[in-house]
Amino acid sequence: MRIVAGKHRGRRLEAPTGRDVRPTSDRTRQSLFNILAHGDWMEDGADLLEGADVLDAFCGTGALALEALSHSAARAAFLDKSRASLDMARRNAEMLREAGQCRFILGDAAQPPPAPFAARLAFLDPPYGKDLSTPALTGLSRAGWLAVGALVCVEVGAEDVFAPPSGFEPLDARDYSQARIHFLRHRG
Repeated sequence: MRIVAGKHRGRRLEAPTGRDVRPTSDRTRQSLFNILAHGDWMEDGADLLEGADVLDAFCGTGALALEALSHSAARAAFLDKSRASLDMARRNAEMLREAGQCRFILGDAAQPPPAPFAARLAFLDPPYGKDLSTPALTGLSRAGWLAVGALVCVEVGAEDVFAPPSGFEPLDARDYSQARIHFLRHRG
């Protein structure tokens, strides 16, 4: 795994062994960030990534939020209920010298602890086939993790059924091999 663009382009990230964590592939991340960087996602016309507060829920390696930091996001919160995943995300952030802009929080996205800030951009990449996205979106919204108007990118398995809960407006969906990424607007 590596950072695909921005100031840390080409830097390698620690990746897990075994099957407990399924990181978003470099190719899918590159496509996702091309869409984010070149799309008109912000209702006020602002650059989505520049100075953004980012959430990476089900963070695993932390690659999604670290990619956002490489693209000029201001700070990132990493949320996972696995201590091993949070430790890996922290090591990757330290290796990129981005740990000072990061918060690492142990918790369940469906019942998260209080938010350190309301994110303008959020990534959710739960395990496929377990129907965790909808409860996580509801929990994160209720706990203040998502700013009103935030863009939320939810990765699910290509065969998974996904319907966003109320308060989330579907904007787009893209298929990438075994994955489908849904782009949602958080309406609060």
